[in-house]
Amino acid sequence: MKKLFLITCLIFLGKAFAQTEGYAKNSDSSLTYYKTFGKGEPLLIINGGPGMNSNGFEDMAKKLSENQETIIYDQRGTGKSKLTNLNAKTISMQLMAGDIESLRKHLKIKKWNILGHSFGGMLASYYATLYPESIDKLILSSSGGVDLTLLKSANLIEAGLNQSQKDSLNYWNTKIEKGDTSYTARIGRGRAMAPAYVYDQQYAPIIAERLTQGNSTINGLLWGDMQKMNFDCKTKLKQFRNPVLIIQGKEDIISNEIGELAHQTLPNSKLVFLEHSKHYGWLDAREKFFLEINSFLKS
Repeated sequence: MKKLFLITCLIFLGKAFAQTEGYAKNSDSSLTYYKTFGKGEPLLIINGGPGMNSNGFEDMAKKLSENQETIIYDQRGTGKSKLTNLNAKTISMQLMAGDIESLRKHLKIKKWNILGHSFGGMLASYYATLYPESIDKLILSSSGGVDLTLLKSANLIEAGLNQSQKDSLNYWNTKIEKGDTSYTARIGRGRAMAPAYVYDQQYAPIIAERLTQGNSTINGLLWGDMQKMNFDCKTKLKQFRNPVLIIQGKEDIISNEIGELAHQTLPNSKLVFLEHSKHYGWLDAREKFFLEINSFLKS
């Protein structure tokens, strides 16, 4: 009986977290690595960064795959989506949006739902201005915004740290700026910054580790590209009539005004601020976060 129960559990778990993986070819012949979970309506999850892989989003993808198919992917130049050269010709918002559309076509999906987190929300917003016909519903999770208001906002990362943590962050930032790219320096910086990202400090070590994984070259190229193009999606997004959920922590490092601006811009949007939550709603306010998303996608 115990053996039968174990086999049944394994079958159930296999169905819940069944995954496929592969590569989609992009317009410039580079490859995008992706992974899918579950079955049903497709939901693409665009992770934050820029310059980070999708590994930290598997937990979210698995949880949401209980009700639909979820897809995560490594953005160009990160994880298994490798590029030989990283420069302004190989890294841009235009190319990043094009990669998403190439992935949709590769997977033979007519329309999909999209969830963009942090920088991923900015990329999702930009994708919606270029390929609105490819999207059914859009979720902006702690999004960096629909324009560059973030760069003019107060530094809420530093505001979320005590003096000791600020001193530690300055120390490690100085080491890194002088050329120390060791794991010791990166995890030191991550541990100093992590408390600003989560309300529940038990999750700080997870975030600290995540913060070691960014590619600073990609990060710099994309922020440079956004400033050069004067990233501003508001005019086109005012014409986007599809349902949109904007969700972020009430004490997020992304200011409330950025979520409110997206809400004012998108005509068919709902704005949710999560209590006792910062930048990672699925950690700080897990039950409420997933309830809001699943209810939105079913509606």
